[in-house]
Amino acid sequence: MNDKILVVEDEAGIARILQLELEHEGYEVGLASDGKQGYEMINTDEYQLVLLDVMLPKMSGIEVLRQVRQSGNLIPIILLTARDTVPDKVSGFEHGANDYITKPFAVEELLARVRNILRIFQQKPKDVEGSDIITLGDLTIELRTRKVTRKENMIELTPREFELLVFLVEHVNEEKSREEILSEVWGYDFIGETNLVDVYIRYLRQKLDKGYRYKLIHTVRGVGYMIKEPD
Repeated sequence: MNDKILVVEDEAGIARILQLELEHEGYEVGLASDGKQGYEMINTDEYQLVLLDVMLPKMSGIEVLRQVRQSGNLIPIILLTARDTVPDKVSGFEHGANDYITKPFAVEELLARVRNILRIFQQKPKDVEGSDIITLGDLTIELRTRKVTRKENMIELTPREFELLVFLVEHVNEEKSREEILSEVWGYDFIGETNLVDVYIRYLRQKLDKGYRYKLIHTVRGVGYMIKEPD
């Protein structure tokens, strides 16, 4: 069965190009021309990924994204927008976007990101016993439900924060550079924008380490970051 992708885009020309290119790659494609229709289609049909324009009539892409995540739906979402600044990217990720691509974009790049996101979400959890639970000291991560707790306290993470945490935990006690983190977690290199990693590490520290005696996330000077296993 082919993966189904929903394109929410009000510019008919762009939507048509995306539809043709995605169908050429073997995907089934649904189309929505405004935010309200897109939100309804996300909730009423079975899609594996959404390409969501930010500037939409009736309901903005960010509002669609916010409501989808608020309802607990973890469907992968890639934002499409003409904006290309770090604050805009961080805002999209903070609302729960899984990736972000700016217009005009090369179709080959967008297709590569689509494949990468689908691969990440469809791969089986990396665990020798096949379990969907990772534990590290008093931290518990449920891969299937994406629930995170520390000392039985529930921690709410955005999709990007969750992916960053899982990557660091899967490489516990290993030093990881900002470039490695960008490549592995974001799926491609943000050349010159390694400060995105710093921003998300700060978010994780606020949620994971604040108020706890033992700090899980450590800075490796001149390199990047690591999670250390409690002694």
